[in-house]
Amino acid sequence: MGMGILNGIGNFFGLDIGTSAIRLVELRPSPKGPQLVNYALVPIDSKLMLSDSPADRNKVALIIKQLVQQAKPSTKNVAVNLPSSRVFTTIVDMDKLAPDELAKSIKYQADTLIPTPLESSKLDWALLGASPVDQNKVEVLVSSINNSYIETTLDLLENIGLNVIAFEPEAIALSRALVPFNELKPQIILDIGAISSDLVISMNGGPRLIRSIPIGNEALLRSVSESLNVDLNQAQQFIFKFGLMKDKVEGQVYNSLLLAAENLFAEIEKSIKFFQNRYKNVPLEKFYVTGSASSIPEFPLFIANKFGIKVEIGNAWSNIAIPENKRNDLMAVSNQFAVAAGLAERNQ
Repeated sequence: MGMGILNGIGNFFGLDIGTSAIRLVELRPSPKGPQLVNYALVPIDSKLMLSDSPADRNKVALIIKQLVQQAKPSTKNVAVNLPSSRVFTTIVDMDKLAPDELAKSIKYQADTLIPTPLESSKLDWALLGASPVDQNKVEVLVSSINNSYIETTLDLLENIGLNVIAFEPEAIALSRALVPFNELKPQIILDIGAISSDLVISMNGGPRLIRSIPIGNEALLRSVSESLNVDLNQAQQFIFKFGLMKDKVEGQVYNSLLLAAENLFAEIEKSIKFFQNRYKNVPLEKFYVTGSASSIPEFPLFIANKFGIKVEIGNAWSNIAIPENKRNDLMAVSNQFAVAAGLAERNQ
């Protein structure tokens, strides 16, 4: 599903400007499907990424420029992520109309569909298919983002010589990368990032529910740090060594991690209920976890037991042909590249 603020085609690479790292993936067509030709990652301070100061933005631009110079992609064309926390996404039921009439109707109703004024927002939409609640209507995925974010990011990238051909919501890139191409049954995806977590339920080749939950790795770290009275570095070591193992360090890491994750689980539960109320008798097939959700010991198993859904570690390269001699290295970083890979898979 290619939904983006700009719809470009041709040769390009995917650029995921994340809160804790910037990632790049370049693919090329091959008889085995899209083939990986380039990938690169540079960690970045989340404080820098969340800052609006021009000096900090220039630092971010320089880091991206150095990453591109190091990776040497074959093109300056780039598809860029739109962070879920900045994108408003909703699914609406609308009358069955011809595409141009539907577009007019969405624009006309925009004030009731999106939370920001239309004149200061970029609006995009994709037709998903028949509505599950009214046979005379169709369901439409509507996304909007503030113009200023798009313009600032566009300026930043153009100033370092890149040509942005598409902006795409992270959730769409995530589901394109992690869900097998031909999978139509409902799949749920959880990506725990630095500041927030993305939750996506995908079905019939496109998202049916998208949530940005303001709980991420930093909230988990703070909880463990405060509960165990250790600094953030030690808290990080504890989380990624012991995770949700009840029998380690007298269950202290388990208890403090669970305390921080409770709100996250409550939001997942709400989202599953919402999906199941809208799409009756359609069971969720599989739960893909990526980002920190897949790296914390016993976290995937805990989710499987809690929600009664088969859990799989998301593989960013699942729809991509990767070099055999790099397989181990690529699998080790797979949980960090889903968004960048999904962006690069547009139009593949």
